[in-house]
Amino acid sequence: MHLRGTLIEDTYAEAFRMWAARLIVTACNEKWLRTAAQVVIGYGSSVIGCDAEAGVEQWLSPRETPDARPGVSLLFFCLSHDALMKVIPKRVGQCLMTCPTAAVFDGMAGSTDRVPLGKHLRFFGDGRQKSKWIADKRYWRIPIMDGEFVCEETCGVMKAIAGGNLQIEAADQKSCLEAAERAVQAIAEVPDVITPFPGGVVSSGSKVGSRYRGLTVSANEQFSPVLRSRVNHQLHDGVNSVLEIVIDGLTEASIRQAMKTGIEAAAGPGVIAISAGNYGGKLGKFHFPLRAIMEGKA
Repeated sequence: MHLRGTLIEDTYAEAFRMWAARLIVTACNEKWLRTAAQVVIGYGSSVIGCDAEAGVEQWLSPRETPDARPGVSLLFFCLSHDALMKVIPKRVGQCLMTCPTAAVFDGMAGSTDRVPLGKHLRFFGDGRQKSKWIADKRYWRIPIMDGEFVCEETCGVMKAIAGGNLQIEAADQKSCLEAAERAVQAIAEVPDVITPFPGGVVSSGSKVGSRYRGLTVSANEQFSPVLRSRVNHQLHDGVNSVLEIVIDGLTEASIRQAMKTGIEAAAGPGVIAISAGNYGGKLGKFHFPLRAIMEGKA
């Protein structure tokens, strides 16, 4: 299968189970909203080394937020429910309660699985915190130096999926990066997903396992052009640059839509092939076949 001259490989992306939370963060203006978002999702690229994978799902207008201020929807992914119970209060306490004018709301109101938010953070108020029930939700008002930090008692969580991916193989670095940027920009319009790596793009894609004891992952040498003459690679002739886009989503359908959107945006001049990372079932039970997705059969 080809799309605008780009080969769509007959392969699949292999993904795995995660748990996810959605937080709605608001602030007084765009400057402080972007500061809050940037800090709280920072160091959130991969659970290989981070406590969570995190990113912006959608920027929100004041008409779309609980307190009628500029807002953003953020998604956080962890390997377990228990991990989210630790990550969410810590990141919110350290990165949002400290950020001027920030407030935090639950973005999964319908979920019966919950993790603490204000339930833990309220103790910072040292007994002077106050709570209020509004529409069957409990909110905490924690006194801080510029006013009050407002957050909900808990936030909803749900089972989700991480590791949907695309590998863009191009003739040169410029073409590859431009294609990756087009894909990330297009995927940003798809709800329920994030691309958690820097700018949404991965330059150091990995494989499962390592020759070094204690390491669970290592460089994916089969897609490293500089090793073409030294390893049994999977690169097409003329490929000199490869970039990966990893997609975390709340559902299989959202990841399929994001992958289709990303492929359609990335394909074109200079992009020789689009492939995906899989590890023979060693990584996870969710498989996303590229050609079936493009044909609407998956």
